Amino acid sequence: MKKSLRWGAAVATAAVATMTLASCGFGGGSSGGSSGGAQTLDLMVASYSDNTKAEWEQIIKDFEAKNSGTKVNLDVESWTDINNVIKTRIQAGKQPDILNIDAFAGFAADDLLYPAKDIVSSATLDDFQDAFKKNASIDGTQYGLPFIASARALFYNKDSFSKAGISEPPKTWADFEADAAKLKAAGVTPYGMPLGSEEAQAETAIWFYGAGGGYGDEKKLTIDSPENVTGATEMQKIIDQGFTQANPGSTNRTPLMNVFIQGQLGMQVGLPPTVGQLKDKNPSLQYGIAPIPTKDGSAFTLGVADHLMAFKNKTDKTDAIKKFLDYFYSKDVYTKWVTAEGFLPTTKSGADAMGSDETIKPFLDLLPNAKFYPSTNPNWSAAQGAIQSQIGQLGQGAKPEELLKSIQAKADGQ
Repeated sequence: MKKSLRWGAAVATAAVATMTLASCGFGGGSSGGSSGGAQTLDLMVASYSDNTKAEWEQIIKDFEAKNSGTKVNLDVESWTDINNVIKTRIQAGKQPDILNIDAFAGFAADDLLYPAKDIVSSATLDDFQDAFKKNASIDGTQYGLPFIASARALFYNKDSFSKAGISEPPKTWADFEADAAKLKAAGVTPYGMPLGSEEAQAETAIWFYGAGGGYGDEKKLTIDSPENVTGATEMQKIIDQGFTQANPGSTNRTPLMNVFIQGQLGMQVGLPPTVGQLKDKNPSLQYGIAPIPTKDGSAFTLGVADHLMAFKNKTDKTDAIKKFLDYFYSKDVYTKWVTAEGFLPTTKSGADAMGSDETIKPFLDLLPNAKFYPSTNPNWSAAQGAIQSQIGQLGQGAKPEELLKSIQAKADGQ
């Protein structure tokens, strides 16, 4: 295992694609010392919006007012830059004390991170959703602190459903096919299926997990499993019956979501920020949000989580790190940050506090059943690339079983 390449590749895949913007660096890496008698923490975070920097500055100001013995230096990096910046800092031995990024497995493999139990209290650790704790663990040890979450759900056009005589969203694939046929007969494009390179692995996961399959785990990838072949076969069936937009293999999620927002699709899988986009771009659209249909009707969601993590630096700062992270994850502080950025909480207390918001409640209800990419598997990056470049061939008549075997070979390095 080439560990140095492992963490280098791991940070290269962004889990959330809504980001970029200003950075403000602390410049000198981890200070390892104190300022005026106060212990200093270096915090490097990714920028999610125009407001990210100001939100963190307010959190730090409030924290320092309550903890006079601890100072926090903030470095905000765009998602375009942060992967290269952290790689350079690590190579120079100047990594921050706390980092917010998507991937953590490579850092853990190189023994650069503290276990989560060393950097937050047991109360904070127990507050994370179980599915997210598992996703933040390697060989039973949790290293990442689930930071913010995104999930997927089915958005459907209520006016189109009414036009087609459909009274409720589909729960099973059989329901989905029946509804799609009604929508098509009513002159509506039934479903948006984005299999272009932007996020083909996400749309594919929806059908794989919906068939009872998935991509595997940290030890083994299972792209060509019988369940996944079933999922791919269903995808091809839907394409062949004309239930999707034209040329799904060359269609990316972001522009296709805009087509749904314009009212030109019956159904498409979306994310929490889609709610805000609908309010901004087409507030008159009558839509609903429901669980993604699956083969047997069991509920699940494709989950994505970014993480916080703490590096082992020369000076032991675990007490100060724990104070800061426990403060950040306290219910009022954490939910304010998550709400401001338009994501979902990864904590149980956060979900309870935000559960009254009807616009995100359907996503919150699905979080306990979240399924994740096997991002802790060192071969996942290759597998994801192969899915993004090849899965669209389902729309060109490729045989599902043979196609998935080809992708599996790429994942296995063959």
